[in-house]
Amino acid sequence: MMPLSLADIEQDNIIRRIGGSPEVKKHLENLGFVVGGNVKVVNRLGGNIIVNVKEARIAISQEMAMKIMI
Repeated sequence: MMPLSLADIEQDNIIRRIGGSPEVKKHLENLGFVVGGNVKVVNRLGGNIIVNVKEARIAISQEMAMKIMI
């Protein structure tokens, strides 16, 4: 298991665990990051990570990506 921030670009991954406070977990869940869901890193730009999750493209911070374990 490793944080999403270390994932290879264009590789499909499965979310294993989401860490952080309850507020952070709820925020990530609202964005589509749920345990067992698929996520793919599309690109890295200026400290942000662009991912595909649930057919949507979302930019999250490096800090948020560290809380998502794949």
